[in-house]
Amino acid sequence: MWSVWLSVISGLLIVFSTHWLYRWRNPKCNGKLPPGSMGFPLIGETLSFMVSNKSLDIPLFVKKRMEKYGPVFRTSLVGRPVVVSSDPEFNYEVFQQEGKLVERWYMDSFSKLLQGLDASGYNAHKNIHKYLRNTILGTFGTEALKEKLLPKLEDAINEKLQCWSKLSSLEVKKGISAMIFDFTAAQLFSYEPNKSGENIGESFGNFMEGLMAFPINIPGTAYHRCLQNQKAAVKIITNTLEERKRNPEIRRGDFLDQVLADMKTESFLTEKFIIYMMFGLILASFETISGTLTLAIKLITDNPKVLQELTEEHEAILNNREDADSGLTWKEYKYSMTFTHNVINESLRLASVAPGILRRTLQDIQVNGYTIPKGWTLMVVPSALQLNPRTYEDPLAFNPWRWQDISANVTAKNFIPFGVGMTSCAGADFSKVLMAVFIHAWVTKYRLTAIKGGEVIRSPALGFVNGFHIQVEAKLDG
Repeated sequence: MWSVWLSVISGLLIVFSTHWLYRWRNPKCNGKLPPGSMGFPLIGETLSFMVSNKSLDIPLFVKKRMEKYGPVFRTSLVGRPVVVSSDPEFNYEVFQQEGKLVERWYMDSFSKLLQGLDASGYNAHKNIHKYLRNTILGTFGTEALKEKLLPKLEDAINEKLQCWSKLSSLEVKKGISAMIFDFTAAQLFSYEPNKSGENIGESFGNFMEGLMAFPINIPGTAYHRCLQNQKAAVKIITNTLEERKRNPEIRRGDFLDQVLADMKTESFLTEKFIIYMMFGLILASFETISGTLTLAIKLITDNPKVLQELTEEHEAILNNREDADSGLTWKEYKYSMTFTHNVINESLRLASVAPGILRRTLQDIQVNGYTIPKGWTLMVVPSALQLNPRTYEDPLAFNPWRWQDISANVTAKNFIPFGVGMTSCAGADFSKVLMAVFIHAWVTKYRLTAIKGGEVIRSPALGFVNGFHIQVEAKLDG
């Protein structure tokens, strides 16, 4: 009798498992799904996605599937059905219809780090994006850069370079991450690392590694380290917020002062929201810039011709001033750094720091005869666009001069380091100004010499095997 029941149960389990496996590999769709594979149940193709390649080239996972399936393919990452797109026309169309066809979406690891600022809450209040964008632009946008941030940036960068010149060796990504963290946090909530008792900026050098990992909080994992760094930053922000509430008469004139005042009129501005919003802004500010600037330093130090032209351009800026010791002006940044802007664009193109820009579909979307079902994740891969040989000749070569001839029509759909459309990064100008100011201080006052490391890796985020170490030396005539 027992053997009969065991046979029946075993048979039912086999039927159920077979049906479940079939449904996993063949998801429901009101049309024809893009080609691809859903991989293993639950984990999908996540392990393959995480495989590193020691090159600036498009991540191997994406490149191999583009060659096999075309510019749009399906997969499954961390248990979620995903369509990956490297089709510039389709990407541009989708981003122009943000809020209609798609909405912003985060990986689970990122959502857990932001907690009160997760994608579902963000998308539920349509005025949040408008408020955040306007407030961020007020603190880091063009007018703020013109009026007050440019000299502050120059002072902060000069101070860091001077400190680094006293070291025998500097790990670039770590040093730049700390510099950007400290500066951004100072503008957001008047953070002073020398008075905080701990300099947490230095611990954020490889934060993206944790974001791209499985969200498993076990000591020793990248995600666990990510969480520990997040807790340290959130603690500092929380303590600052509580101090401001206890002393409302003290005004610092920073971002936190502004949002605390706006709590009276904006219902979504809870204390928790403000804390995690500021953490998210810090995270967004330093990861792209630190990775790109580190790569730029590596590429420039490897290319004497580029370094020479940069030096000549910035020395000309000094020579054209009535007072050579006066600070950088907005006019000099905009109109006297033509080659510098080309170097920054080329560095942004090659870095392609963000492994993917994520959106969730709000309805079935048609593309190239295929259907992307409602509720799926859409991943646009910047490196697949920015390293495309059909758009950029010899795409892995560091060639700033190529930007002399690239038209706006090409870059509109094939150069997206800060996203596309109305939800593009509000800190784009800040990022480019910071890089330009760093280059100015570097080539006019210091020599940077590579010591060791610098081997590039994509895993799939941009990184450096064993870091990138340099020596910073002040020029005798600087």
